[in-house]
Amino acid sequence: MKKTDKLFTESSLREETVSSREAYSGSFLHVYHDEVSLPNGGGASREYIRHVGAVCIVALDEQGRIAMERQYRYPVGETVYEIPAGKLDSKQEDPLLAAQRELREETGITAGRMENLGEFYPTCAYSDEVIHIFLARDLSYGERSTDEDEFLSVEMVPLAEVKDMIMRGEIPDGKTQAAVLRVWLMQ
Repeated sequence: MKKTDKLFTESSLREETVSSREAYSGSFLHVYHDEVSLPNGGGASREYIRHVGAVCIVALDEQGRIAMERQYRYPVGETVYEIPAGKLDSKQEDPLLAAQRELREETGITAGRMENLGEFYPTCAYSDEVIHIFLARDLSYGERSTDEDEFLSVEMVPLAEVKDMIMRGEIPDGKTQAAVLRVWLMQ
């Protein structure tokens, strides 16, 4: 920090909502346009997405492998390599129950133990989405039951190999990077 940098307290950085309107309402995304007053007395516009929230799961087996999925992601036009994840059914849904459901539906895996590793904001500059990270252990395998519009392949990959792929820039998915590296650092 330079000597000329002003130190701000949290309250001196806060923006206050002057007005808010929903610009778009979709099945799970809601786009808002707000007018805010700035800490210096000025004003600004803020456009952002309200999101119900999500979970992601690092399913780690006794051989040190994790469940990885390949899934086409339309917004980026690519098949992405990522850990199991999914949306909450509502803001009130228990993230643990959502994580158990998504893991079972997408991979057929049921976990004997699920540990909540915390949460993060993947895109806090323009969305209120929160992703809850879970570590699943004591895995048992069954049948997948993916949604009708969900097409993905699943494989078990050594955690160290996935970590190396992340470090080489081969896995651009943010939730996978955050969750896998957190689990790696816990080892």
